[in-house]
Amino acid sequence: MSVITIEQAGSYDGQEVTLQGWLYNLRESGKLLFPIFRDGTGIMQGVCAQKEQPEAFAALRGLTQESSVIVTGKIRAEKRAPGGYEIGVTKLEVVQRVSESDPYPIQLKEHGVDFLLDRRHLWIRTPRQAAILRIRAEAVRAARQFMDGQGYTLTDAPIFTPAACEGTTSLFEVQYIDEEKAYLTQSGQLYVEATAMALGKVYTFGPTFRAEKSKTRRHLTEFWMLEPEAAFADLGDMMELGEGLVSHVVQSVLKNRVRELETLKRDTAKLASVQAPFPRISYDEAIEILQKSGNPAKYGDDFGGDEETILSSQYDRPVIVHRYPAAIKAFYMQPDPLRPDLALGFDMLAPEGYGEIIGGGQRIHDYDLLVRRLKEHNLPEEPFQWYLDLRRYGSVPHAGFGLGLERTVAWICGTEHIREVIPFPRMIYRVYP
Repeated sequence: MSVITIEQAGSYDGQEVTLQGWLYNLRESGKLLFPIFRDGTGIMQGVCAQKEQPEAFAALRGLTQESSVIVTGKIRAEKRAPGGYEIGVTKLEVVQRVSESDPYPIQLKEHGVDFLLDRRHLWIRTPRQAAILRIRAEAVRAARQFMDGQGYTLTDAPIFTPAACEGTTSLFEVQYIDEEKAYLTQSGQLYVEATAMALGKVYTFGPTFRAEKSKTRRHLTEFWMLEPEAAFADLGDMMELGEGLVSHVVQSVLKNRVRELETLKRDTAKLASVQAPFPRISYDEAIEILQKSGNPAKYGDDFGGDEETILSSQYDRPVIVHRYPAAIKAFYMQPDPLRPDLALGFDMLAPEGYGEIIGGGQRIHDYDLLVRRLKEHNLPEEPFQWYLDLRRYGSVPHAGFGLGLERTVAWICGTEHIREVIPFPRMIYRVYP
C-alpha cells in the first residue's frame, strides 16, 4: 500500500493509501465522522462511518486537535472537499494523542497577534501560515534557479564582519574573541564584490541583520537577502537582471503554488501582469510625480513608505527608480559621469503598497574616489583595507543589488505584515520563540 502525501492525492483516485499527519479538525454528524487531516503539504477531508468501520470510528471519535495519526483509506474525488478529494477512513492509528486537560492552544477561532506570535512554533501549522512558507520556499527555489541559469555562481558571505557597509548606527555589535568587537552583517555585498573579482558573476543568499528601531509592517531585524554582483557590469545590467529575477520568481509561484495562493485568497490577476520589462523613472521624475500627487517631497529627500506607495500605485508591475542624489546613498555608489551629484543606483518598488524590494547599482571602482568617500562618511580606513585592495589590484567597473526575500514574498502573498513570511520573525521587541 502506498504512503502518499495529501498533495499527491489526485494521482491515487480510487486507490487505498496511507497518510501520515495530524488531525486539524473533527466534525461529528450522528454515526458519521468528518475529520480534516493535514500533513504539511495540504489538508484533506476524511469520512468514517460507524457501521462500516467501527474500529476506525472508535479511534477517531473524540480525538483531540493536532493529535498525530497514520490514516489508511480509499481516495475519491469530491468537488466539495478541500483540494477536490477526500479519504474514506478504514483504519486510524494514533501516534500521539493531545491531552484533553492540556488542549492545543490555537483553536479554530480568532486570536490576537501577540498571542499567535508567542506561539509561532504552533501558529505555522495553520493552513494560511503553511501556505505562506511553501510560497517562500518556491520563491527561494525559483530565485536560485534563475541566478544559476544566468551564469552566476552561489558564494557565501560571512555573518561576522569587522566593519559596516552603510555605517554602524543600525548594526548589532557582538563581543568576539579576546575582547575584539565584530558586527552581524547588514549585507554580504562587500564580500561578493571580492568573489566577483575571482569568479566574474556571483551571488550570495543568506541572513542579514539591521538594528533599526522600526515598528513598520515592512521591517524585521533579521531577514534574508539575495545579492548578486558582477564584474564588468553597470547600472543598466543590474536593472535588467532585477527585472528578470523578480518576473521569474512571481511567475514560478503562480505556476507551482496555485493551491497555496487560493488558500491565501490572493488576487492572482495582479501577479500575472508582473512581466519584464518594468517601467523605469529617474529620481527627478519621481519627485515630479510625488509633487503632482500632493506629497511634500522635495529634491534631496529619500523616499519612505508613503512616497513609495504613491509611486508604485501608478503601475501594474514593479517600477524602477534610478539615479538618486549621491548624498543620500551609500559611500560605495558610483557617481553618474554626466551628473556627478547623482549616484548610479536604483530601487525597485513593488506595487500594492509593498515598497522597496530591491536596492542596488554600480559600485565605485576608482581607488582614490573610494578613499575620499570613506572620509566623507566618517568611516575608518583600516577595517576597509581589504575592500580597498579590490581597487588596488585589477579594479574593473562592477555592479550588483540586494533583493529582500521577505518583502518580495509578502507582496506575492498579499500579507498585511512581513512577520508572517519568515518562520520565526525577529522584530524590535521580539526574539521569542
